[in-house]
Amino acid sequence: MAEPRPRHFSMIRSFTVADLITLANGGAGVASILSVLEYLVGHDARMLWLSFGLLPVSLVFDFLDGRVARWRHKASPLGLQLDSLADVISFGVAPAVLAFGVGLRGLLDAVVLVYFVVCGLSRLARYNVTAAELSAGSDKVKYFEGTPIPTSLALVAVLAVAVGQGAIHDNLPLGAWSVGGATLHPLVLMFALSGTAMISKTLRIPKL
Repeated sequence: MAEPRPRHFSMIRSFTVADLITLANGGAGVASILSVLEYLVGHDARMLWLSFGLLPVSLVFDFLDGRVARWRHKASPLGLQLDSLADVISFGVAPAVLAFGVGLRGLLDAVVLVYFVVCGLSRLARYNVTAAELSAGSDKVKYFEGTPIPTSLALVAVLAVAVGQGAIHDNLPLGAWSVGGATLHPLVLMFALSGTAMISKTLRIPKL
């Protein structure tokens, strides 16, 4: 009796071109996170800028994967799940780690950043469940409920401007507040607003 083929080889063969692009999105997000960690260890500002630069690369991959899938007519449930997992890394966890890296490290900052990532997770899970309904029988969703998670790159852009002006760590814009003995940097509230907008059911954003 012939031995069964290793399952991991068959899984690799099941990836489409679009899936590989999606994996590149997630890979760039992980590389961005590792670059922030390297910055925190070695204090090399180049690693921080590398982290910023990798996230727009993730966005390019995120833009391309769906279009390649539709062009090749090979969209799949696997691709949808991969896309959500990659987006959580690149546009949820990575921006939160970047925020921590530039100085949003108070206890209440951490609470807000966790809230932001959890909102991103919830947003993507809801999208996966409702995508078929929102597409109205077509192969493309017509609108998003709540802001898409890649809009977090607007927050990343704000952080990049702050870094460019040297306004990080103890010099963060808007300073720091002490709330019940815990530290809150008002700048982190933009992450709270972004997270809330992502899970909103009243906001409907047309999908281009």
